[in-house]
Amino acid sequence: MSQNFDVVVIGAGPGGYVSAIRAAQLGLKTAVIEREFLGGVCLNVGCIPSKALISATHFLHKAEHDSATMGINIKDISVDMKKLVSWKQSVCDKMSGGVNQLLKANGVTVLMGDAEFKNSKELSFKSKADNTTQTEVITAKNFVIATGSRPIEIPGFKFDEKDILSSTGALALDQIPKSLVVIGGGYIGLEITGILSKLGTQVTVVEATPAVLNGVVDPECAQIVSRKLTKQGVKILTNAKAKSQKKSGTEFEITIEASGKEQTLKAEKVLVTVGRKPNSDQMNLKAAGLQLDERGFIKVDAQRRTNVSHIFAIGDICGQPMLAHKASYEGVLVAEVLSGMNRVYDVKSVPAVVFTDPEISSAGMTEIEAKAQGFNDLLISKFPFAANGRAVSMMETDGFVKMIADAKTHILLGVHIVGPEASNLISEAILAVEMGARLEDLALTIHPHPTLGETMMEAAEATLGHAIHVIQKPLRSVKNGKDVTH
Repeated sequence: MSQNFDVVVIGAGPGGYVSAIRAAQLGLKTAVIEREFLGGVCLNVGCIPSKALISATHFLHKAEHDSATMGINIKDISVDMKKLVSWKQSVCDKMSGGVNQLLKANGVTVLMGDAEFKNSKELSFKSKADNTTQTEVITAKNFVIATGSRPIEIPGFKFDEKDILSSTGALALDQIPKSLVVIGGGYIGLEITGILSKLGTQVTVVEATPAVLNGVVDPECAQIVSRKLTKQGVKILTNAKAKSQKKSGTEFEITIEASGKEQTLKAEKVLVTVGRKPNSDQMNLKAAGLQLDERGFIKVDAQRRTNVSHIFAIGDICGQPMLAHKASYEGVLVAEVLSGMNRVYDVKSVPAVVFTDPEISSAGMTEIEAKAQGFNDLLISKFPFAANGRAVSMMETDGFVKMIADAKTHILLGVHIVGPEASNLISEAILAVEMGARLEDLALTIHPHPTLGETMMEAAEATLGHAIHVIQKPLRSVKNGKDVTH
């Protein structure tokens, strides 16, 4: 048996299914191949389930700690973990089912099974039906590889997803562990730390670098989150590396090296979140003649075309940042290139969000990045959520909006937010950065009151030196790489 298409997309995650839908909309005969579940990691064991649990535990935390202050007395709060996980799964199933409907409504052929390249023009596709495996050849004019990434294992900590967990296993726990050691203080580790610590787990984070979220977000934003986690009882060990583990009764003994000294931590479970690696060791890419870089990412050009002109790659498998929204953007781009449109990947910035408590989001450059790109004269200021009426009414006053602009032109270079709804607020910032907006564009735009969005306007005013709702501090600027306060 064989089937032929204009476009075959391999992988139905947030890059793959979006690319397949757009290609079909543009009149191309399109198929998408998925071996596990529609929506990929993001919708099933990543973005969506984690945010569902984050929403639930944030609600729990507010009920336990803030409701009485508001005069709302809630007694005998308890968590039915099995029901919580079941609800989380219902959210995932609803989203994955929606993807299936969208694919079919747009005329995309959905093929569930495994695929690998026979050569650059043919795939060997295996599917299961009635407990038998069927193999057929799939051919296409063009292929789009969107097979994503998976968690990295470290020596001595092999995942069993029961006691030694990746993010996948951690998001499927149906019992609340008494204690947990998290190896890796990046965004995935800290998001899951927030979930489980609010459920009552005693969490210790082991991070190899000098700070959590190091190199991921603006350092000042990371400090706010680190302080709040510590206040909530999370123990954070930096400059620390996990060396080994052994099971002792019902607990693990984890040997770590911190600041040159070994110590032992005890925990019921271990979570390893030291990053993700591309699934480029799958699909027999060598048979297609595809080139990889030294980190295993498929090499692509500005159109996401590989060295084989009719094969494209999008999402995690073609490099950083490994984010769902970047994959979706690339998916649309590639589909439009295949239809004959003149598109290239030329974004100024990909927004990033960390769903910690408080949330962190970023658009554009950090101060370090701005200096590295030759912006020697900068204006930098912050506006605190504590001065925003909506944040005060929500009892969510930790954090700030930080802006970085070119001192000569006032063009906005970067926005970094830590605080309530940072994930939603960053959309205005990324639009401003993408359009090359100036501080005045934000400051002179009327924002509705009372809203969290006003912090964007007020941060722009503060960066221009005329804040209204905070006492204007001496304006900080950077000239020729040196701080100048005036």
